[in-house]
Amino acid sequence: MNLYEYQAKELFKKFGISIPAGKHVATEADLQWDKFPVVVKAQVLTGGRGKAGGIKFANDIGDLRAKGKEILAMSIKGLKVRSLLLEEKLEIAKEYYLSVTLDRSTKRPIIIASTSGGMEIEDVEDSKIVKYWIDPTLGYSSFIGREVSFKLGLSPEESKQFQDVLGKIYALYEGYDCELVEINPLVVLKDGKILAGDAKIVVDSDSLFRHKELSENPAERTELEELAFKRGYALVELGGDIGVIANGAGLTMATLDGLTLKGLKPKNFLDLGGSDDVEKVVGAFQILKEAKIRGILINIFGGVTHCDTVANGIAEAKKRVGIGVPIVVRLSGVNEDLGRQILKENGIESYSDMMDAINETVKVVK
Repeated sequence: MNLYEYQAKELFKKFGISIPAGKHVATEADLQWDKFPVVVKAQVLTGGRGKAGGIKFANDIGDLRAKGKEILAMSIKGLKVRSLLLEEKLEIAKEYYLSVTLDRSTKRPIIIASTSGGMEIEDVEDSKIVKYWIDPTLGYSSFIGREVSFKLGLSPEESKQFQDVLGKIYALYEGYDCELVEINPLVVLKDGKILAGDAKIVVDSDSLFRHKELSENPAERTELEELAFKRGYALVELGGDIGVIANGAGLTMATLDGLTLKGLKPKNFLDLGGSDDVEKVVGAFQILKEAKIRGILINIFGGVTHCDTVANGIAEAKKRVGIGVPIVVRLSGVNEDLGRQILKENGIESYSDMMDAINETVKVVK
């Protein structure tokens, strides 16, 4: 379960991690503040708020109300902004990055830290990132904080505060069964004080029975995701323009990777699952018709879902839905020859190899 920033900072405060003075508001009537300037932050479960205009500075009460109203009316990456976090504007001297997460390859918690804060950690050079894997049987000890801060090259005063924060976020990580606790940026103020400028926490949903004070956040869905959810489809909307229909989460993700490898950007992750139903296939096309796409790639490995069923569904969708964009199909598995024949009779070329289909998608959309 992803926590909103204001929820994450409430947990930070509980564990003694310094945070800016702030207030969570959900309505325009709550837009009140005493000491200006103030930062107005959209509360949505996605990144990129700043670039989307979801973080603004207000210099007086009139400015606050105008900008707060503007952000509350926004959608960011398809997600409606339903509340705001108002915070004091900080006098920042430096920005660091700090997180504790699970490294699934080693099955150990990992501390990730960098002096290049305020940007996506994926964009930071490896030489500027310090990583420390923790033995879960031994847990966290103060010497770990000393070693990490030494590798970062922190001053003695910064090192002392940094170690304190690191120990506390690890305690939070363990205490709340987290998958991720991240501070980006961990800010050093001009007076030398260190505090959490931002906060991101992901809690293992299976552990919520141990944390009664955390209520499950309602799922945030885009309009397309909500439409798919109501019709019984597993769909995640992405930022590209190539519609994707596949069966099985692994195959769908491989399809997204293949498209990205060839320079295309997927619009969605739509998993048909194991249903052998013509109408299920038609319904998937009806959903994608509502999206802004340049083409559709269908990748089916026939097992429970037979290739001829999918082919009949594609043919029906072509007649009834009227997609209006190129369709490329990969069929492999049960009844693939029959499925390929059905598609050919309906003027649709199909492929047995995924990368052949992806290469054809590149041709037809570019």
